[in-house]
Amino acid sequence: NDGDLTKRLSHPKYEVRKIYHVHLDKSLHLNHYREIAEGLQLEDGLIKVDNIAFLEGESRDQVTIELHSGRNRIVRRIFEHFDYQIFKLDRVYYAGLTKKNLPRGFFRHLSPREVIMLKHFGK
Repeated sequence: NDGDLTKRLSHPKYEVRKIYHVHLDKSLHLNHYREIAEGLQLEDGLIKVDNIAFLEGESRDQVTIELHSGRNRIVRRIFEHFDYQIFKLDRVYYAGLTKKNLPRGFFRHLSPREVIMLKHFGK
């Protein structure tokens, strides 16, 4: 219900940090991994990720990807570029907030400290 805050959190110019856990339909080929890490050209321009990593102790069909881009469906489009399908996509970090200890499909109210932190985000 705060339009200014919504704009700061969603507009690409504010470069809000997001981290996703991505579960693919098959193992990510190392050449594709390197291309994603170095930046790749999609139909709407160059996309650079801040970081991509395989999940420790998991198979290579699961990665974390960190980015600032606010482009529509960007994570899905990155992997579709290489003909991967995403089984599960979970944003685990957004603008300083995590979903630690929060089961899928549930929500929690923000603490007063988190609200203050978000209101000063991007200023």
